[in-house]
Amino acid sequence: MSMLTPPGMGGKYRITGDKYPRMRQRRRRGRLVLAVVASVVALGVIGWGTLQLIDVFTGGGKKASAAGPKADCATKASPSASASVSTAALPKPGQITVNVYNATPRSGLAKDTADELEKRGFKIGDVGNASKEFDKKVKGAGILLGPSSSLNTSLPVLATQLASAERRTDAARKGTDVDLIIGTAFKNLTAKAAADKALAALGNPQPTPTSSKKSC
Repeated sequence: MSMLTPPGMGGKYRITGDKYPRMRQRRRRGRLVLAVVASVVALGVIGWGTLQLIDVFTGGGKKASAAGPKADCATKASPSASASVSTAALPKPGQITVNVYNATPRSGLAKDTADELEKRGFKIGDVGNASKEFDKKVKGAGILLGPSSSLNTSLPVLATQLASAERRTDAARKGTDVDLIIGTAFKNLTAKAAADKALAALGNPQPTPTSSKKSC
């Protein structure tokens, strides 16, 4: 019996040899693998955070330098030349001949309106009742009617005297005269002070700013 065998034990419990049996537990490889993976992940997170801090303190690296010149490019506005071109084409009231027609049942309305327009500097052509095409069919304050060429010339000038009037053009119409056809809702021409102000603004429009980028 070996000296390693406890007293009173023998048989299958007898320990032979002169060394103690190894009592070390079996290694758990799974835990070791998890520990290694966790370490790698932790190192990766730390590295990513370090890069982000460097990026913040250096101003974004290449991205920041690439965006820098564009940020320095300012946008400035330059006046548009179109306003002066259209202003030069506008006629004066004395250069516009206006025919005044009454499309309402109220008598004398065309003459009174024509007299007021004449006082305001317009030339007066025909004065009378509207044709069957318009007679008692104009529901608004009035219609300003002229040839196609008057759309951006005579009609805007005449419209300063009756701002609520509808503007129309007739491509088949000849000449330069324009018509003021008085409608049912007409009360009076635009007050002279307001009409003069609108006419002055029409003759001196504010330049329209157009954006242009500064070269970099």
